[in-house]
Amino acid sequence: MRIVALVLIAGGWGLMAAAEPFLEADDMAFLRELTAAVLDASRVAPGTKVGGIGPNVTGGTVIRPGGRDCYPAFWIRDYAMSIDSGLVSVEEQRHMLLLTARHQQDERWALPSGSVVPPGAIADHISFGDKPIYYPGTLEDYAGQGGERWGILPALDDHYFFIHMAACYVEATGDTAILSEEVRGRELLRRLEEAYAMPPSRPDTGLVYADTDNRGVTFGFVDTVTHTGDLLFCSVLKYQAARELAALYAEIGDGEGAQDCRDRAETLKRAIDVTFPAVDGLLRASTGASAQPDVWGTAYAVYVGALTPGKKAAACRALANAYDAGTLAWRGNIRHVRITDDFSDATMWERALAAKNTYQNGAYWGTPVGWVVYAIARIDRPMAARLAREYLAELREGDFRNGPESGSPWECMHPDGNHRQNPVYLTSVSCPLAAFVRLDREGAAP
Repeated sequence: MRIVALVLIAGGWGLMAAAEPFLEADDMAFLRELTAAVLDASRVAPGTKVGGIGPNVTGGTVIRPGGRDCYPAFWIRDYAMSIDSGLVSVEEQRHMLLLTARHQQDERWALPSGSVVPPGAIADHISFGDKPIYYPGTLEDYAGQGGERWGILPALDDHYFFIHMAACYVEATGDTAILSEEVRGRELLRRLEEAYAMPPSRPDTGLVYADTDNRGVTFGFVDTVTHTGDLLFCSVLKYQAARELAALYAEIGDGEGAQDCRDRAETLKRAIDVTFPAVDGLLRASTGASAQPDVWGTAYAVYVGALTPGKKAAACRALANAYDAGTLAWRGNIRHVRITDDFSDATMWERALAAKNTYQNGAYWGTPVGWVVYAIARIDRPMAARLAREYLAELREGDFRNGPESGSPWECMHPDGNHRQNPVYLTSVSCPLAAFVRLDREGAAP
């Protein structure tokens, strides 16, 4: 029996016939329970340490990128990407939102390394000792952070993830008063706007860009890769943030502010459509260095609605074709770039610090599985479910709860040399869980 549900579709209410559940009930229950276990392993309560790092003196519980001893700090993007799992309490959300706001930079700070932290900048991560670190490459070296290899500007994506944190908290609680709460002399909503404005952007299109001499990381999951020119992933995040700001303004009754943000989003959407050349349906990651066709960026653009209908259809078909051809996935995990689109025999991205087929330069990751599955499901739901089951099979086999010799969900993996990096990694399960739940909620593709 099919159920007809009233759902919110692209800003308006409509009727949609719900399909059968995307996955079997036991598969969803397994993933939800595993994600909850990883999240619990990632929590760091006040006064506690991780692997000798700490204690946490931020004033509340923080969530790091994973369990065991990996990444002992509060990373903004990893946490923000995990909120949609529905497993983070509102008390935890409030603390980490205000903690992030408290460490937003208010004045230009020139670092000894030659990098700069501009006004409005959001930290890459915050140490358990309550120190903001704006650049990759160091855990808690406050004075020594930055340097040419990591960019002249802080990682750009965290600014939009900060907005996502606020949008999720307000949606979950209805607490719009927090937007007028002062954090170090500035209302939170003003801080959100200052974060939105910080990444260098084209004045006509709004697209985020990076020059060689004024570079910031487009997305922390490629922070060891140099991208220049207009930046796909960060521009998609900016589109998402503009829509979320519009929703926040609407919540407080500011119709003019809401419309301005919707207009920003539409300008970005049109610009994404014409700026990033597609290769067999996949959008290029940038218009300068490391412009390989971007699996993650294309899939995420589909996931958040940042593509026009023609580009979306082509992207979904390209992802389905790549999965079917075996150029996209291994054991249900996803590469940043199809194996047919590598820059050369020596490297996947044009300019990367990691060796080929390791880490961000060719390994397979769990984080984007849900976005890819979601996109494929738009045109072939059974194929998408097959990819999801392959992903779940790896998790069951390597489930970290089986003992210290097991580590799934891993941050990334590759068959060459049995490459595995960072066990018990949160976004490897929290992001797919959110996407699979969404597929159940939305039903079959229209």
